[in-house]
Amino acid sequence: MAGTRAYLDYNASAPLLAAAREAMVAALDVAANPSSVHAEGRAARRLIENARRDVAALVNAKAEHVVFTSGATEAASTLLTSNWQMGRGSVRMSRLYVSAADHPCLLNGGRFPAAQVARIGVDGNGIADLDALAVALAHHDKAEGLPLVAIHAANNETGVIQPIDRIAGIVKAAGGVLVVDAVQAAGRISIDLSAGYADYLILSSHKIGGPKGVGAVVAASDLMMPKPLINGGGQEKGHRGGTENLAAIAGFGAAAREALTGLTAMDAVRHSRDEIEAMVKMLVPDAEIFGTGAPRLANTTFFAIAGVKAETAQIAFDLAGVALSAGSACSSGKVGPSHVLKAMGYGDSLGALRVSIGSATGAEDIELFRTALAAIAARRANREKAA
Repeated sequence: MAGTRAYLDYNASAPLLAAAREAMVAALDVAANPSSVHAEGRAARRLIENARRDVAALVNAKAEHVVFTSGATEAASTLLTSNWQMGRGSVRMSRLYVSAADHPCLLNGGRFPAAQVARIGVDGNGIADLDALAVALAHHDKAEGLPLVAIHAANNETGVIQPIDRIAGIVKAAGGVLVVDAVQAAGRISIDLSAGYADYLILSSHKIGGPKGVGAVVAASDLMMPKPLINGGGQEKGHRGGTENLAAIAGFGAAAREALTGLTAMDAVRHSRDEIEAMVKMLVPDAEIFGTGAPRLANTTFFAIAGVKAETAQIAFDLAGVALSAGSACSSGKVGPSHVLKAMGYGDSLGALRVSIGSATGAEDIELFRTALAAIAARRANREKAA
């Protein structure tokens, strides 16, 4: 976005798309409750069902398998439970397996007690230890219940993409259930839920240019579903009670349509990301860029500058007109050591800066970043000379 500021924090929240804004404004004029059977209620219901189809299309799923929630965290808490239902019967998940580099909404275990959550380590690039996962699942006692595995498709800090196809094979062979957090991946890489990618997906609207406060659980089938987190009037086929947020859902659907067509723009986004990384290495030769030994999202770079605290650098960038993150932005504004880097073997004292961009990121944005980084590098050099 051209101007006096550059927004380079898409992984925290992508700017609201014009199409999503228009869909929301139009939905605000539909006054009826989507559960009402009169014509006005049916008009509201159509908006929701149209959005459901658009969200499903983004990940090649069936519309009837999309359940709208208040966001990805609620979607995670819905899925991460030991209590599931199949028809009129019950199914028990006795243990949850997560990656040590997962987003906190998975790491915290949802509705599982802490004693029933096992963490699988990752390598130096943040890729889950598949051998350790296979061994853990091989030792899982299915007499107590099924194993539930939850993992991110792409890391929100490093952008590293997990080998979900291989993970899905391991989980399937063990008779387990796979939940994939696709919050950062949706709209940035192609996802085909119909091809055995996962059993359940977690999606978030505001990561793809939709409004905040709405997300979704997307199931590969409706044979088995978690028992509801929120009980109420039977909305969302009984999977999530409460009157639907019509305007937000309409905006989510519009953003999903745009994200699906926008997949073709990722090569251009990758070019901009590579340009940014080249600037980092030119201006700060000893900077470390994380996850480069693994496939990454085209829009994300995560780097550290020796001798410069991440939070200090973040403030300097902000004062220079550049919005970026020091790690994840999902901890109520807290800035601290990255649990992702710690899981990757970097200890708990290293801080890093995350630049995440989109198709709207332009040359002026990148130039603002270069100017700000050059100033930070110059101040570091002056401190070193004076020491």
